[in-house]
This record gives sequence, structure tokens and C-alpha cells, in this order.
Amino acid sequence: MKPRVVLVEDDASITRFVCMALEDLDIELLTCTTVQEARAALAAQTIALVITDLMLPGEPGLNLVQELGSEQKIPVAVLSAGLTPERCEELTALGAWRLLSKPVSVVALQGCVQDALQRSNTNLDTSPSTLTTTAPSAALLPEASNPQAQAIATAIATHFAGNAALFHAYKARCLPQFVRDIAAGDTALTQQDWPALQRLAHSLRTVLLTLGYNPASQTAKQLENAAQAHDSAASGALWQTLRTHLQNFSNTTTA
Repeated sequence: MKPRVVLVEDDASITRFVCMALEDLDIELLTCTTVQEARAALAAQTIALVITDLMLPGEPGLNLVQELGSEQKIPVAVLSAGLTPERCEELTALGAWRLLSKPVSVVALQGCVQDALQRSNTNLDTSPSTLTTTAPSAALLPEASNPQAQAIATAIATHFAGNAALFHAYKARCLPQFVRDIAAGDTALTQQDWPALQRLAHSLRTVLLTLGYNPASQTAKQLENAAQAHDSAASGALWQTLRTHLQNFSNTTTA
């Protein structure tokens, strides 16, 4: 029986990236969108590793970290865009085994799973750590006169281990999701559902950065902050800018 890994992530694009990054490993990946679903998976079968986001609908992923960290039986890796030094210290104190900063690389994800499987067999590597990625050499990047191409080349080298085919396959799968994200953002803004708009912006911030769309990612970050502050005027303006980016991306198959 293959070792089972649970991913707790409510964003479809990020879930898709993790699935693609781990598809060559000899594991069974179980995907959940809430802490409640993850608890059910943990209760029903033996799990080798849990990878969880912190910002989730309903209960936060922090609750799962606290529960699993206190038991010290199943390693839990946090996958989050908000790993400040203070948050890392808090998560470590709660028993988090591995900290993965979004946007995460294929190499970091695969290494995390492989380390967890080795840990379960040898009971080694019990100390938490934060994984970061190394920027590619400037010699591998396009000329600076084409900043978007350079940003994409950096994304491929940093997040996709230099695998351009994997990058383009992931991008192709993200484009239909952008159409759904536009509808979700329109609804959240109309209803002034600030938590929903904040979660959407938080997810898009990571996905867009993973794809090398850095200006759009920065706009998503600003929108996340505006939605958190319930700033209607700023949220509306920022959403329109981000919405235009998403429409442009979803209407083309080339960067």
C-alpha cells in the first residue's frame, strides 16, 4: 500500500500545483479543502504526512497544526504565504514539523514528502525547518529588455526546477480557474464579503507569483490587505485592476 499524504488547501490552482509536483512520487495524495475533511481522513486511515495551508474556510489550519503537533505522531507541514519570523516561531512552538513558504517549489515539495517518509521509517529529522528556494543564475535568464519573459524564466527555474513543460502544463490548467475566480471576486465585492475577497486575493497572490505574473501578484497582495481592512473604495479599484489581469491571462495561451 502506498504511503498516504493529506493536502489541506482550499485553492484549486494551488492544489493542482501540488498534485502535479508530487505525481511522480510513489504516494497516494488525498486532497481536502477544510480542517474538518482532514480530520475525517486522519480518522479513517494511516497518514504519513499532512500538508496544510493556514487560511482556510471555517476553521484555520492553525488548529490542525496544534492538534497534530501536540500528538507528535503525524508530521505536519505548513504551506503558507504568511511565514513571518513571528509566525514561524509560533508554528514551531505548536509542533509544526516543516514550514514551506508560498510560492513553493517542486523541489521543496518533493523533498518535504521524501523526508517525511524517511522520518516515518527511521524516526529521524524531528526538528522543524523552513525551506526556501534559490534564485536561478542570471546566465539562465532572458535579456532584461523583456522583463515578463525574464520573470517567467525565473518562475520556471525557481518553482518548477527548470521544467518548462511542467510550467506550461500548470499554466494551462490555471487559465480556466481564472474565469471562475473572476466570477467569485465579482460576487464577493458586490456582497462586500470581505473574508471571501481576502481569501481569493491571498490565493491569487501565490498562484500569480508562481506563474511569474509579478505585477498582478503585487496587486493581489494589495487587494488582500484592503479586503482585510474592509476598505470598499480601495478594494473595488484593486479588484478591477486584478480582474483585467485575469481576463487577459484567460484570453491567451501565451505569456
